[in-house]
Amino acid sequence: MTSATPDLARGAPAETGRRGYWHRLGGRSLYVLVGFPLAIVRFVVLIVLFLFGVGTTVTFLGLPVLAGTMKVARGFASVDRARLSRVQGWPARRPAYVGGHPHTRVGRMLAPLRQAQSWADWGHGLLGLFPAVLGFAFTLTWWAGTLAGLTSSVYIWILDRTVGYEGLGTQLRLGDAWQIDAAVSTVAGLFFLFTLPAVVRGCAELNAALARAMLTSDRVAELHGQVSDLTESRDAAVSAEAQALRRLERDIHDGPQQRLVRLAMDLSSAQRRLARDPATVQPMLAEAITATRETLEELRALSRGIAPPILADRGLRAALAAVAGRSTVPVDLDVDVPDGEHLPLMVENTAYFLVAEALTNVAKHSAATRCTVEVRRTAGHVRVIVTDNGVGGAHTAKGHGLAGLTERVRGVGGLLAVTSPVGGPTVLTAELPCKSSQNA
Repeated sequence: MTSATPDLARGAPAETGRRGYWHRLGGRSLYVLVGFPLAIVRFVVLIVLFLFGVGTTVTFLGLPVLAGTMKVARGFASVDRARLSRVQGWPARRPAYVGGHPHTRVGRMLAPLRQAQSWADWGHGLLGLFPAVLGFAFTLTWWAGTLAGLTSSVYIWILDRTVGYEGLGTQLRLGDAWQIDAAVSTVAGLFFLFTLPAVVRGCAELNAALARAMLTSDRVAELHGQVSDLTESRDAAVSAEAQALRRLERDIHDGPQQRLVRLAMDLSSAQRRLARDPATVQPMLAEAITATRETLEELRALSRGIAPPILADRGLRAALAAVAGRSTVPVDLDVDVPDGEHLPLMVENTAYFLVAEALTNVAKHSAATRCTVEVRRTAGHVRVIVTDNGVGGAHTAKGHGLAGLTERVRGVGGLLAVTSPVGGPTVLTAELPCKSSQNA
């Protein structure tokens, strides 16, 4: 797919013959000739308003005047986009005017000053004068030369009968007959005629190129969109991390912490009974040892939710195999990552926790008898697909088992999609950006 700058002929309605030729030539000529007085008005209005706004910034009038200048520039830009659409034959793109979301009346009034596209409109209003002047001069000269040359036989025959007239033939020492003057002028007119389309097209393209670059470019909107996406990814990562920490704190409080409190109480009781009734201490110590082992197992399970050692030591393939092995639902695992090979840290952790939480959700809610986990690497992405044959009805709304996965995936700049019609199957697909992998 090419990215060359479109010219004024591309995309226009297909027209053939003389009518199409004159239609395009007339449209471009009108575009250039009308653009000149419009550019003068635009330049004068915008520069006067801007200088007045700058000069009054020491008072309360300055910023509102500058904001109003940006709105006037936007109006001129809309006119120029309409003119550009007509001459190039397809609609000119209108870029987004982005620059914050003010919530106050003053903020909304001054919003144009924070919009990069508004400043681009204003810049076009000033810079557009120069190609407009140049295009107007050349277009007017070539049209005048064409018309004057091709009609020269009429007016030279009349001028030749006036007193003191000296034609081109006399000045070039070719003769003083009016036919010679008419012939020279006609040749010049033919030159202007044959070069007129190229000159007019060049002048129109000169004006249109600046308008396309400053009034229809999406580059500013793209940059704002990237900033917005990065901000959302950062917020999602922070939110996912906070939720994980709250869940970990709750799990520790409800599990190991209670067991450790009970263990401390049992050991204290055993210590008190040791002197007066040693026989009853033995069962209490056995229970304490059992509680200690259960607590250690629970802490190990929680530690896998923070940073599973197998993921750091042996990579994603082995870690997912361990997760699949612990699942109560049989899992078919297909991981396109060799043993021991590591993906970027954030991508690897996200893929691991995504599969782990998805399998937990399958075991709790899906009533599935089979589950499939696929991990595929494509150009610049890692795709994780978890499929089960359960009852369906799963979604990522708040309060459901998959609620935290969306923010976890967005935290690394990825996308998550869940397809789960009632009756199943449920397909969870995540696209994680992965520009490169790093070998451990």
